[in-house]
Amino acid sequence: MKKEIVQQLKKQLEEKKVKIEGELGSIARKDPKFKGDYDTRYPDFGAPQSPDESALEVSAYESTLPIEYALEIRLKEINKALEKIKKGTYGKCETCGKAIDEKRLQAMPEAETCAKCQKTK
Repeated sequence: MKKEIVQQLKKQLEEKKVKIEGELGSIARKDPKFKGDYDTRYPDFGAPQSPDESALEVSAYESTLPIEYALEIRLKEINKALEKIKKGTYGKCETCGKAIDEKRLQAMPEAETCAKCQKTK
């Protein structure tokens, strides 16, 4: 793969990383004990005036948990791809070892497998 294309994909990955970190920062905080882990913030709507208001806080928290989890997974995939760029192993399928199609990487620069291997997962 050409260096210019790798640099372009690296830039896309870095931009995605900043965006996801911002989204995570709005709903969670970094866990100081575990690198790359975030903890969803429990919403505080003030002193509850009724059980319904308490239920709203719990509901808001529960709906945020899967979002935080999905963002955390995407961030790990992006960081892994950036690390592969540093090591010079970027663009190779983790399953079969063949080159991942350039169009696939442009659509999803954090892809770990080629389209053929992805279908067999």
